[in-house]
Amino acid sequence: MRIAVIGAKGIPPKQGGIEHYCAEIYPRMVSEGHTVDLFARSSYTENAGWKSNEFRGVRVISVPGLDYTGVDALVTSAMGAIAATRQQYDIIHFHALGPSLFTCIPKLANAAKIVVTCHGLDWQRAKWGNLSTKLIQLGEQAAVRFAHSMVVVSKALQTYFLQTYAKETVYIPTAPANYGQSDPNFHYGQSLGLEAGRYILFLGRLVPEKRPDLLVDAFCALNPKGWKLVLAGGISDTKLFTSQLLEKIAHQKNIVFAGELRGPRLWEIVRGAGLFVLPSDLEGLPLSMLEAMREGIPVLGSDIPPHQQLLAEERGMLFEAGNLESCISAIDWALHHPEKLSPMLKKAQTHVNLNYSWDHITSETLRLYTEVLQTADITSRLQSKSTDKDLAKVGAEHR
Repeated sequence: MRIAVIGAKGIPPKQGGIEHYCAEIYPRMVSEGHTVDLFARSSYTENAGWKSNEFRGVRVISVPGLDYTGVDALVTSAMGAIAATRQQYDIIHFHALGPSLFTCIPKLANAAKIVVTCHGLDWQRAKWGNLSTKLIQLGEQAAVRFAHSMVVVSKALQTYFLQTYAKETVYIPTAPANYGQSDPNFHYGQSLGLEAGRYILFLGRLVPEKRPDLLVDAFCALNPKGWKLVLAGGISDTKLFTSQLLEKIAHQKNIVFAGELRGPRLWEIVRGAGLFVLPSDLEGLPLSMLEAMREGIPVLGSDIPPHQQLLAEERGMLFEAGNLESCISAIDWALHHPEKLSPMLKKAQTHVNLNYSWDHITSETLRLYTEVLQTADITSRLQSKSTDKDLAKVGAEHR
């Protein structure tokens, strides 16, 4: 199959779940003999417009855009969709709802089949203004209308599309990133003033919907003796929120801002955590939580549906989303009952290893591509036969 990918910023990934997702599944598809072109943003790849390079067999084509928040994503997605119509692709796969606004272009222009993956309801994110929110909602509606098939990464999203649009979707979850070897002596962690097993970790972009501010308030109120809080994550398009958050923690000696971590440093900090907390109000299916579960770290999360899906059956603990007192109480209990957390983390680790595998996700996605192509072929043959019958009937009437 020839596959085009639109909507990812680019690969190799720097930050962002979609970029990590694409970096895992598409090289695997290439290794199975398929051809993959990923239309990326020049602002992300730092390459000139329309220049291409390879990442593990995937051709990454840098698309020129505009250096404005929100606009760059829409412009590069539109240009990528137009460029994809000039090639003979079998599948054009859009990732995220904003880029899906342009699913109509290849749907109307050529015979490629359109697949959309919804990684989350992006129009709910705080960073978007009214216009951007409306455009993303239009992208959601376009995906429902024009995609030959839609993929969702959580069961909550599957329920949403069924209830909102009576749209059947295919549930294919994401998976944790693969970790390599990290320093067993914890030297980087020590350089940050940390002691292995004695800090709470928040891992994710510092954006309002992930609620790092709630966790900071809970930690400061609790002030647990001998524990520190680590905030690890990059800055998105919410610089005001981030600056206010960093100002709040500037004089808190037990709160460490580690910034965006990658590679061995990230792996070391995750593996050294005594407790992982994700207090988000909004998630698709959080990679960071999956990574913590896979690494055997006790996990505490807000009770939003994606977290309920991951932490059900005593695989972790939940607290009421947005509720400071509930968060404080849950953290306090977790820190004082490590013996009760141990069975939870073992269940979590087993669950992730059994159910969230990149090889499985890749094979399920390829199976979906094949089904979409086969269904389209059958439909085309039936339509052709119907047309032949209609022509034969007209001919008989004229004889």
